[in-house]
Amino acid sequence: MHAISPLPRILLTLALLFLAGPLLARQAPEPVKQAIEDFLRVQTKGLPGQVSFSVGQVDPQNGLAPCPAFEVSLPAGARAWGNTNVKVHCQGENSWDIFVPVKVRIIGDYLVTARSLSRGQVIVEADLAKNRGDLANLPSGILTEPSQALGKSLAQSVASGQPLRGDILRQPMVVQQGQGVKVLSKGPGFQVTGGEGRALNNAMEGQVAQVRMASGHVVSGIARPGGVVEVTY
Repeated sequence: MHAISPLPRILLTLALLFLAGPLLARQAPEPVKQAIEDFLRVQTKGLPGQVSFSVGQVDPQNGLAPCPAFEVSLPAGARAWGNTNVKVHCQGENSWDIFVPVKVRIIGDYLVTARSLSRGQVIVEADLAKNRGDLANLPSGILTEPSQALGKSLAQSVASGQPLRGDILRQPMVVQQGQGVKVLSKGPGFQVTGGEGRALNNAMEGQVAQVRMASGHVVSGIARPGGVVEVTY
């Protein structure tokens, strides 16, 4: 009886290991998670309140080729706020892309109405109160500082205790229709008071206001605080 040479067995074992190697190689989840966390720290820097975030699980049996470097980004139009997804792109030779769910929490103070407010009402300090909670669960454009609301008027009525959003506030009118205004004429190297007139329209600061002068002539200029209309030549 002839003995079987060990050489074929060694070659077969090496061949199986060679074929199985790529199948067993997978991307470890931890480096991917670390790259996402580093990205979120940058994206959430400067947000109001106390920021925390959690990263969804990356499947350990992912079948992705191990990657030497990652590029993390948010999909177009998305932001690091509340529940969203980030895209992880492998920058290695065998590149791949995956999307990983993340949740960003922002615990902080936000403005609410201290009483019922009517459309057109100008916000004063007594109209405001503060609540604390997760800003990511609140409507978009929520205000966090009184300075963001004081002196502005409401575009709609708001019940007491409602979060205050920037999109329902309007800058105050610095010129109102029928108001007597001063016309300031400006040009290269000069600035003179051009007389007084009566405003023909409402205007917020920076908007165009038309003024009928005492002579009956109508001029157009930029509305400024204090009932001033600035005409530039």
